[in-house]
Amino acid sequence: MWNSISSFKLFSATIQTGMPPTQAESVIKNIIREIGQECAAHGEIVSETLVAFMVKAVVLDPSNGFNMDRTLIKSDVQKLVKLCVSRLLDRKNPSLDTIKMQVYFDMNYTSREEFLEEHHRVLESRLGSVLREITDNRACAREELESLYRKVVSYMLLRSGLGSPTDIKIVREATAALQSVFPQAELGTFLSLSKKDKERQLKDLSMLVTGIRLFNRDCGKGGEGIDDLPAILHEAIPATTQHIDSQLQIAQDLAYSYTAILEKVTKNPLMSKELQPYMLKEALYNVRQYEIFLQIILSDIITCAQEVEMMIKQLGAQLEQLKMTVKSKTAVPTSQVFPIFIALSSLWTSFQDETVLVSVLSNLTAHLEQFLGAHELLFPEKVMQDLLNEMTVKTDMYRMKEHMEDRVHLVDFRKQEWLFPETTANFDKLLIQYRGFCAYTFATTDGLLLPGNPAIGILKHKEKYYTFSTRSAAYSFAENPEIYIDLIREKAKKNAELIQLLELHQHFETLIPYSQMRHVDKHIKPITKNETSTQTDTHILPPTIVTSYEWNEWELRRKAIKLANLRQKITHSVQTDLSHMRREICSQVYPSKDASTQSMREGSTGVPRPQIYIAGLRGGQAKTTYGIRVNLTRAVDET
Repeated sequence: MWNSISSFKLFSATIQTGMPPTQAESVIKNIIREIGQECAAHGEIVSETLVAFMVKAVVLDPSNGFNMDRTLIKSDVQKLVKLCVSRLLDRKNPSLDTIKMQVYFDMNYTSREEFLEEHHRVLESRLGSVLREITDNRACAREELESLYRKVVSYMLLRSGLGSPTDIKIVREATAALQSVFPQAELGTFLSLSKKDKERQLKDLSMLVTGIRLFNRDCGKGGEGIDDLPAILHEAIPATTQHIDSQLQIAQDLAYSYTAILEKVTKNPLMSKELQPYMLKEALYNVRQYEIFLQIILSDIITCAQEVEMMIKQLGAQLEQLKMTVKSKTAVPTSQVFPIFIALSSLWTSFQDETVLVSVLSNLTAHLEQFLGAHELLFPEKVMQDLLNEMTVKTDMYRMKEHMEDRVHLVDFRKQEWLFPETTANFDKLLIQYRGFCAYTFATTDGLLLPGNPAIGILKHKEKYYTFSTRSAAYSFAENPEIYIDLIREKAKKNAELIQLLELHQHFETLIPYSQMRHVDKHIKPITKNETSTQTDTHILPPTIVTSYEWNEWELRRKAIKLANLRQKITHSVQTDLSHMRREICSQVYPSKDASTQSMREGSTGVPRPQIYIAGLRGGQAKTTYGIRVNLTRAVDET
């Protein structure tokens, strides 16, 4: 960001005072203070940064007659103060509003990563005094230990941001959560640790307590003083996005209208007598700068929305996992639940970061609107309607589609290098000069901003890339780029707001804002794509054939036997002491035999057939006939 020290350096780099550095800095401070007091006397409060920027703008403007190579004298300083005060008090000057907008944005905006880093640093510094009271404590008595424990609970609440440490209900809930993981009886062990270990343990305990309270809140058993940040962000982000979109639309409509009028004035010079083209151009610069800042903020808001959507899914998954782990158990191993509690705490911290970031971006958007007030005063709606009567207002998208097929022919250029989407892999990531506006149109029309069309072709000149609104503009610029680059630089000296609007900081290094200092020397080189082919010889080296090579194993054996020539050799045997009287050893085993078992067999028994006879049925000599029963059945054991 800009600050008073950088503004002094900026001023000293602009003006030669002919004094030692220490004395020169004192004089510069006096000049800036004098300009600020003059403005305050007229009811206008200005910052030192704005004054320093205005001094730079006044000195750069050739019409003011300041020679930067000559030491300023007293009359020059008085003239400088007078011109700066006059410009700073002009309330109907779009150029001043643009400069104020640029200074305000650069003082209040920073990248997402730097903002979160600074936010965490500020939170840690605020907790420093409470943390020192705990880590430096040497409590021994019971009352002192109880007081220390209460301080630990307060630290947990302050660090987590989940409720006020003065609310009794919140303190009781946090105390209960802390006692479940860190009873008061363990304070003695805690006090025996080193300072770094104490700080580390306090941080871990804070995350555990936060995770426990978030889980209790999800279960409906606690969560006193905890805001529903996912729901708040779910409402705040769309509302902020909608507001920015509406403001973007307003700015773009104004920019399209101003561009259409200026185009007509350029084609019809007689209109310039009735209008004030320079005012229209300054108003166009104002809305274009406003549009660029809104697009930067909108990009950050979209990133916030993506992060929040991802974190909501992670939060639900972590809570569901924790419920499945705990269920209705009375005791759960800490190794299972503690990592989830810590993950919940980290997620909630990220929700808090996103909430603060969205709030800051929303406030920044609202404060930027104050720098558009000159439009209604200079160009009321009725005046704009009269100027736009029977005039076609073209949008940036329409202009690009209008000349989409008008592409540069490479055969017309031998020395210049042109880049196209189909021949450049990182075409969309190239850093285009002048924020993508047509360089030729701006230089030849004394500052008219028309969007360049990359589809026509991007010119690469001295490691920089330029786009153009039409093919004819591209051809004209490519014939002698340095002429048009110098014209743009001279125009920026007259309108200092163009330095940041068109990113001309490499030409005016003392005016580089903090937010863009890191990107000045970073250039994205194009990755070009070309169709190429290569041919490789089948045999690069001369062939080497070994005639004695043989792959057949049996052929190798045959050759080995042949080399041995066993037919002319005698076999000798030798008896040694170690092999003398050695006997053979054998072992006896039982041969295997077939074996069978019977698991079931059929059996039967014979029962004697009954043989019973009756004798005397035929009668006899006696008158009475009677029968005798005779059983001739044999016994069982006789069968």
